[in-house]
Amino acid sequence: MKVVLEETEPSLALKSKGNRNMTKLEIPMKLWKEMGKSTKIGMVNFDEDDISEWESSFEIIPIAFQKVSKYFEWKDLFPEWIDEEEDLDGASCPEIPVPDYRSYQKVDLVVAKLPCRYPEAEWGRDVFRLQVHLIAANVAAKKGKRDWFSRTKVAFLSKCRPMMEVFRCNDMIGREGDWWFYEPEMNRLDQKISLPIGSCQLAMPIWDRGVNKVYDLSKIQRATKTVKREAYATVIHSSEAYVCGAITLAQSLLQTGTKRDLILLMDDSISMSKRAALAAAGWRIRMITRIRNPRAEKDSYNEYNYSKFRLWQLTDYDKIIFIDSDIIVLRNLDLLFHFPQMSAVGNDNSIFNSGIMVIEPSNCTFRIFMERRDEIISYNGGDQGFLNEVFVWWHRLPRRTNFLKNFWSNTTLEKSVKNEMFGADPPKLYSIHYLGLKPWLCYRDYDCNWNIDDQRVYASDVAHKRWWKLHDAMDDNLQAFCKLTKRRRIELDWDRKMAQKAGYEDQHWNINITDPRRIHLV
Repeated sequence: MKVVLEETEPSLALKSKGNRNMTKLEIPMKLWKEMGKSTKIGMVNFDEDDISEWESSFEIIPIAFQKVSKYFEWKDLFPEWIDEEEDLDGASCPEIPVPDYRSYQKVDLVVAKLPCRYPEAEWGRDVFRLQVHLIAANVAAKKGKRDWFSRTKVAFLSKCRPMMEVFRCNDMIGREGDWWFYEPEMNRLDQKISLPIGSCQLAMPIWDRGVNKVYDLSKIQRATKTVKREAYATVIHSSEAYVCGAITLAQSLLQTGTKRDLILLMDDSISMSKRAALAAAGWRIRMITRIRNPRAEKDSYNEYNYSKFRLWQLTDYDKIIFIDSDIIVLRNLDLLFHFPQMSAVGNDNSIFNSGIMVIEPSNCTFRIFMERRDEIISYNGGDQGFLNEVFVWWHRLPRRTNFLKNFWSNTTLEKSVKNEMFGADPPKLYSIHYLGLKPWLCYRDYDCNWNIDDQRVYASDVAHKRWWKLHDAMDDNLQAFCKLTKRRRIELDWDRKMAQKAGYEDQHWNINITDPRRIHLV
């Protein structure tokens, strides 16, 4: 990291002046028509361009900055793991060089040239590209106009679309060739630039561990008690396999005391009786047409998982917290509505987990998803991989908000720590994300992931018991939709036999089954 911070080149603005090989930068027609001689323009990253035409037409304010080092990599900003619990020294981020914004006067327009390495692999994960975006955003927010009649605009010169994570497509007001024009909402921009520059630090510190040093938590909690255009949402489609999970999720959300709407997107594969049960559980149902993943094989598990894009069409809401239906919520999550898109917990490498995420509905964002379906290659063939290619700059929430039920290191310490958190009362976790075989597909007596070799990393009897405790608190009419089928009972009994044959020493296969659902099938 010392190399990253110290081995940087001087800004080209300081050494390239007078270069005779500069490319003449022409003024786009939109600016000729709308801007006058007295317009003050802050220019970012035009050190290698001849801007003489601009200087004779407007009042130009070059924004000098030191280009980020070539040794600075995306993984430095978005590491796979950080010390969230502050067991060691806590998490920290490297610094991206920025201008001294205090030394600049007010501007009417910010103009920036964005690097574009497309179609190179990982072209979107370019630290220099992010640096230019953040400098443009800071100049607009700190030195721009905010009055009712006039807001500072931002123009980008780039062959690539500017980052939607910083400049929303809703704020785009025009395009002319490689020029992109925006009129950003300054309050949203303020929030964006106030957050950590990467997932190297938490956007929301763990409660009781420094939250009040970063945010006035009491003010946020008061604000989130007021019902706004905000909702929780989940999606089920193509089969009824997750109906029980969605029912249990709704009940868990209601138990936290939230007043937000609960929105369920579903297709016509769900029967009328199950729709009625889902509505009774607390969901407001909206029917959707599935969206096919063009790269998926026919009848594969991920053939229609791009249906999750429909969440961005919920434009009667300003903000949505999406939650997968194999999750139960243990603590109130309303605080997350304070955070912008895309806020989520970390997964592998530099990506986020899409099981719980804060999103901002937008028809133009949805259209971009649809336009790029054929272009974007999802690393896992699913929506999580796709979204991670669109939202490369995201904000890390504590893993306790979407705590994955897995034991990757398979050590005694890991099992002890995680099982203690799964069972803590009052809860230490905001939610539990049930990876592997789902609780309602197991006998209630134990976690059936124990019986399958490649699923054992997901096995936890403590987390399993927690899910069933919530299930048992539900109305009997809702519990009826979590019964086993005859086929599923056959599969469970077969897995028990195979586990016995494999000789698993934990002997879960030998536990006496008392679950009445084994007899009362559907």
